[in-house]
Amino acid sequence: MTAFDARAEFDRQVNTLVAAGYPGLAGMTEADFHTLVEPLREPVLARAAASASPSEGRVPFLLVVTRALVPLEEAVPLTTLAGKRSPGVIERFYAPGELERFVSLKELALPEGEVYVVFDVERGEEFCGAVPVDALATLVERKRTPLTIEEGIALLTQFPQALAKNKCFSLGGSRFGDRRVPALWISKGAPKLGWCWEGNPHTWLGMASAGDRSR
Repeated sequence: MTAFDARAEFDRQVNTLVAAGYPGLAGMTEADFHTLVEPLREPVLARAAASASPSEGRVPFLLVVTRALVPLEEAVPLTTLAGKRSPGVIERFYAPGELERFVSLKELALPEGEVYVVFDVERGEEFCGAVPVDALATLVERKRTPLTIEEGIALLTQFPQALAKNKCFSLGGSRFGDRRVPALWISKGAPKLGWCWEGNPHTWLGMASAGDRSR
């Protein structure tokens, strides 16, 4: 079995973001973008070097670009499904300007800055068919936390195969203050960022989570 190369995976993720156009959307040169993310290399090598290699449903780490650098409305269309070309879309049921008001839960205490790393990511297909609020409670018991919208976009950007038929995922780390839970699913051959009610289970929708984040 080939050992996981965290250094090579870090470089691949940076290059994926550059190829997708993140530096331009952030108003930066590619060189400046590399400079911005380079300080994240050390914590990745320190904490992910002994991890298992990425699989369809679990990855050792993700580079996360926040909406402070690239707005959600610009990041979602950069995503695609594995082997597909149709760009990601945002569900029309989000009212104009409403998406930005889905913010991270305070208890997540996200790292400061425009980019950071999230570790030990699972798309959470074990929660398919579970009531989202119950899935969130289970994550708390396991000392894990739900992914935010930005973290879900990062997972899909780096690992398009993570979003698959009957294995889509909610992003309970970002909330509006009501009963809606953001989620990524498949619609017409493309990723879609939508939301579902926290009390309504769906057989095709799990709950994505993380073990930790860079500090």
